[in-house]
Amino acid sequence: MAILINLFLFFILYTITKHLFNKIRNLPPTPFPSLPIIGHLHLIKKPLHRSLSALSNRYGPILLLQFGYRRVLIVSSPSAAEDCFTKCDIAFANRPRLLAGKHLGYNFTTLTWAPYGDKLRELRKLSAVEVLSAHRVQLLSGIRTDEVKLMIKSLFRNKKNEEQVNLKTIFFELMLNVMMRMIGGKRYYGDNVEEVEKAKIFQAIVRETFIAAGTNMGDFLPLVAAIGGGEEKLKKLAVRRDCFIQDLIDEHRQRIASSCLPEERSKSLIEVLLALQESEPENYSDQTIKGLMLVMLSAGTDTSSVTMEWAMSALVNNPEVIKKAQKELDSVIGDDRLMDESDIPNLPYLHCIVNEVMRMYPAGPLLVPHESSEECYIGGYRIPAGTMLFVNMWSIQNDPKYWEEPEKFKPERFVGCEGVRDGFRLMPFGSGRRSCPGEGLALRMIALGIGSLLQCFDWDRVGADLVDMTEGVGLTMPRAHPLVVKCNPRSSMVNLLSKV
Repeated sequence: MAILINLFLFFILYTITKHLFNKIRNLPPTPFPSLPIIGHLHLIKKPLHRSLSALSNRYGPILLLQFGYRRVLIVSSPSAAEDCFTKCDIAFANRPRLLAGKHLGYNFTTLTWAPYGDKLRELRKLSAVEVLSAHRVQLLSGIRTDEVKLMIKSLFRNKKNEEQVNLKTIFFELMLNVMMRMIGGKRYYGDNVEEVEKAKIFQAIVRETFIAAGTNMGDFLPLVAAIGGGEEKLKKLAVRRDCFIQDLIDEHRQRIASSCLPEERSKSLIEVLLALQESEPENYSDQTIKGLMLVMLSAGTDTSSVTMEWAMSALVNNPEVIKKAQKELDSVIGDDRLMDESDIPNLPYLHCIVNEVMRMYPAGPLLVPHESSEECYIGGYRIPAGTMLFVNMWSIQNDPKYWEEPEKFKPERFVGCEGVRDGFRLMPFGSGRRSCPGEGLALRMIALGIGSLLQCFDWDRVGADLVDMTEGVGLTMPRAHPLVVKCNPRSSMVNLLSKV
């Protein structure tokens, strides 16, 4: 009994001392108590962004937590986010050294995981100039248009009688085909798949990557990583990913060596980078190329497909918005051709819909985590070096202090808004030195996909009840349940769709 009493007294003394010590050091508010070893992990529930939002509502918009051995800063106000991405942008330009970055990010050398410095600047320049520039994105627009057209054709051919369709599957396969055709010139889903066995391998790798890339408890409790087997799974997955993308590179290298290069418009991104490797081998190693391609594959598929699924979920729950968008599409495009990317600037209401979806259902609700490389100050509080940062964009973008009736789906709130940011109240792609370089590509793809579906089909819920908008668990805030809806070709589009 005496031992238990002493342990209890030690625990009380430990928590009180640590709480007071934090105040003396001018650290942000910290929930009481922080337990030995696990810190505040006992307070965290799923989904993470809602759990952290609830804590911020109680303790303040700048909150310091202890996740195992890691110190974690939670920011959930526009002013604090502005501090992080302006005056403290360099201090927070690093990424935390997580297990996913070690094993899936080639030991922290990819665009996502590289620490701030010369290597990161080179990678961002490479992606901005050669991979994701407006010119390169435009050159590959035919792939996106073609894949959307194939999606429309498949829906029309198979869903003519108000049959139910699973849009989660449709969007996921659409985005993977788009990204893999841009990267390597091959489709891996649907009809016209050239190498079925390789397609199955690829599909398995993609599924495992999205499962494994989530926050790993071993990142906060090293003992869990050592005995739980999670790190071993990451190592094995990393080997399979590397082999798959290396085989794709070698295949392109052989094709280039045995024949003339295709015209620039038809080059895949691997072919572009291999051509640059010839003249600058030190800057375009195979590992650099593999890292860039795998970042594009992982970052460019799930985020866009999830956003499109949330968009259609919100739209079928608000049929008046569908009618308004269809009226705009009919006025701008008509019924004698399909929408293409050049129409997007002339569709302001569609732009409002995309903004409102990204406000309510950001694919990166906590953005990608940052880490401070030096001591800095946020909102007047001292933030020690080595502090992991989560900016809770879901909380900011759904907070009634910053948005009128934030729980309502109202695209009209963005009428007259030119971009996809609204100060630091709306920034689904992040901000500062580590903002998402694929923003332009994602916006084009989401607008084209949603606009094309609204132009060609009428959409309705399966039953009388509203679609359940519950969020699931995952880094990209997926829906808890796949979206299944009814799809029927619009009468004005039947003639055109029959010729697609």
